[in-house]
Amino acid sequence: MLIVAAVFGAVLVSPYLGLNSDGSRLDVTSEPHYYLLVAHIFTALVALVLGPLQFIPAIRARRRMHRTIGRCYLLAGVLPSALAAVPVALLSGRIITQIGLTIPAILWLVTGWLAVRAARRRDFVRHRNWMMRNYALTFLAVTSRILVPLLLLAQIPFGGTAGAGSIAAGAQSMIPIGQALGWIVNLIVVEILIRRPRSRRALSSA
Repeated sequence: MLIVAAVFGAVLVSPYLGLNSDGSRLDVTSEPHYYLLVAHIFTALVALVLGPLQFIPAIRARRRMHRTIGRCYLLAGVLPSALAAVPVALLSGRIITQIGLTIPAILWLVTGWLAVRAARRRDFVRHRNWMMRNYALTFLAVTSRILVPLLLLAQIPFGGTAGAGSIAAGAQSMIPIGQALGWIVNLIVVEILIRRPRSRRALSSA
């Protein structure tokens, strides 16, 4: 997951290294909109790369390192990226983008706060579960990019891409849908992973 996050992160950030709005992969309505998008993307990269480190047993065993990485993940990654994501979504002018990004941004903050609260209560099982949900929302940056080409391929038998005029235009139109579906898919997968051990324990104790 760390390798996937690093590779996708590099691909996602590269068009914005020059701080040129003409190179933006997403439509922006103004310069402030563009710079909010850049802030969202760069801080999301921090969360995307640091998140997998927290699930490595050797790092979790070193409490000081685990806490330091966790604080950087939340304070330098999740918090600023989520706060920037809301105006980025609202300024997009697309209802799917507004809903599809605002909801996970809010959930991103909520799950992060619940994870911190659980850790302070020394309820480390709940802490880990909330952090898994939180990183599932972080991983939206990857999942949405995987879903877009899959959605395009699903349209080919029905002639959907031909109507869009080009593959690039079709991909652009599918990005908001991929964003809206990505976090839902991730949360479903994580809930299955979280609940599966419980069901096994219940069966073994029955």
